[in-house]
Amino acid sequence: MWRAMFLAIGTFLILLGAQCLGVEKFILKPREGAAQAAAQPALFAPQGPAPAAKRELVPPPWAAWSLMSTGAVVCLYSFNIPARLNG
Repeated sequence: MWRAMFLAIGTFLILLGAQCLGVEKFILKPREGAAQAAAQPALFAPQGPAPAAKRELVPPPWAAWSLMSTGAVVCLYSFNIPARLNG
């Protein structure tokens, strides 16, 4: 069980690091409920859609390599977990 968990975490980190290599920035779309809740507080305010601010995440150049190397170390660790701790 522990081996599978560490292998999954390591694989996720490797894939996230590879994705950071190929992407310049991530643009996060706001949730629908948050935009509607922001438009509701004023009693006599116009009911038009509220301007939703999109968040941008720009990964630093070192983040991709750090994520991939950490994921590789965690994957290697998962193969070395003793069998007595695995079950």
